[in-house]
Amino acid sequence: MRRLGVMGGTFDPIHLGHLDVARAAADALALEEVRLVPSFVPPHRTAPGASAYHRFAMVSLAAASHKRFTASDEEFRRGGPSYTADTLRGLHAAGFAPGELFFLTGADAFAEIATWKEYPALLDLSHFVVCSRPGHEADMVRGLLPELSERMVDGREFEAGAAPRVVLLDADTANVSSSGVRRAIAAGQAIDGMVLPSVAAHIRKHGLYNARQ
Repeated sequence: MRRLGVMGGTFDPIHLGHLDVARAAADALALEEVRLVPSFVPPHRTAPGASAYHRFAMVSLAAASHKRFTASDEEFRRGGPSYTADTLRGLHAAGFAPGELFFLTGADAFAEIATWKEYPALLDLSHFVVCSRPGHEADMVRGLLPELSERMVDGREFEAGAAPRVVLLDADTANVSSSGVRRAIAAGQAIDGMVLPSVAAHIRKHGLYNARQ
């Protein structure tokens, strides 16, 4: 059975925390590939600070840092608001079964899963891998979302072939956020240790997130 990881997000910009989640899931769950899928129009937040072109360029640079990472423009090609349910159904149409898909997210984001389009049916479209983020341990979602407790399984106990589960993955991830990166740039501060050097170079070259924008 194939194992495809999918990480969606605005990636405005993509940072080391995103990549730590992707790497931890790839290693713990033996994912053959992790597709980084930047949203075209994020439905739950204000307009991104960087254009779709620049966000995809930065994701492509980040994907080049790991042999199992790839960048996908499928939400750009689909257009309109970007919803996880639509992206997962597109992968079903491409031949992937729900049990072969692993949607990766941080514990902080998953805590808001009830606000996502088509919840709770959404959870039948793939496995959801919930990874720890600083201040948000993966296991905390058990208490926040007790109605999903029967779906939850520790990442160390996950078995291939299972029906879609919520996989809780404890991992160390960088204490950085996209908003923190943007604030640092606007304040003229260095972003070393927050994003990959290649991403930082792209931001500098194109003057992204400067306060004057």
